Amino acid sequence: MDKPIPLPELEQAINYWRSRLPSQGDESRLCAEASALATPYALMIIGHRREIDPRELSPAALAAYLGWRAAHGAA
Repeated sequence: MDKPIPLPELEQAINYWRSRLPSQGDESRLCAEASALATPYALMIIGHRREIDPRELSPAALAAYLGWRAAHGAA
């Protein structure tokens, strides 16, 4: 996967995982997939970036993103 990931897609992937695996515990802990995507999402917001290269994602974040894409029929 070489195409940059736009910020709205990353947000959609986070929301997908949040709806599929809701927050847990008194601290409302995110599921592992949403948590993995939250870090690059936050860094993009702070850095005023509109997209991120998939190679910049951790293995867990990339797996969560690709899982979201697969669930939505994306190649």
